[in-house]
Amino acid sequence: MSRYIEIVLEKRKIRCVAQLLDDEAPTTCEAVWQSLPQTGGVWHAKYASNEVYILVEPLKTEPGSENRTIAPTAGDVMYFFFPPGYKLPKDVDHIVSAGRGVVDLALFYDRNNLLLNPREGWTPGNVFATVIRNLDEMKTACNSVFREGVVGEQLVFRRLEGDGLKAWGLA
Repeated sequence: MSRYIEIVLEKRKIRCVAQLLDDEAPTTCEAVWQSLPQTGGVWHAKYASNEVYILVEPLKTEPGSENRTIAPTAGDVMYFFFPPGYKLPKDVDHIVSAGRGVVDLALFYDRNNLLLNPREGWTPGNVFATVIRNLDEMKTACNSVFREGVVGEQLVFRRLEGDGLKAWGLA
C-alpha cells in the first residue's frame, strides 16, 4: 500500500501531496516517515535553483545512500545528511546537535536543478518521494518564497493518513 506525505507552506496556505518511493528508497522512506511531522523555517536554495527546504536534527536512523541524484527534477522530495563540520548558516546553530550533524528535507518544485555547492562540490541526496498532487500551485508559492523572501514562512512535512487521504482523493 502506498504511503503519502503532505508538504505545506503555512503562511501562504499552499499544500501538495507526495507519494513515498518505498521501492526505490525504502530505508529513507521509513526513517523520514518515523520522524514526521517535521516543521521549520523555510530556506530557498542559493545554488541548486528551484528548491525549498528545512534543516532539522538528525533522524533516529540515518538511512545512508539510496536512490541518489545530483540532478533532481520538478516534484522530487529529497533527504540530505550533512555531517558535523559541514558549513551551515549561523541561523541554524540551534539545530546542530553536538557532533551529530543536520538533516535537510527538500522539495524541488521545478526542473533544471543541479546539486553543486561551490564550497563542497557535488552534493547528492536521496530522492524518497515525488509530488503527485498540486505541484503547480506549490511551484507558484515557492517562486513567491524566492521573490518575496522566507521571513515568517514555515515548511511542514507530515504524514497523510485517514481522512487526509480522502480529502485528496487517495482513499
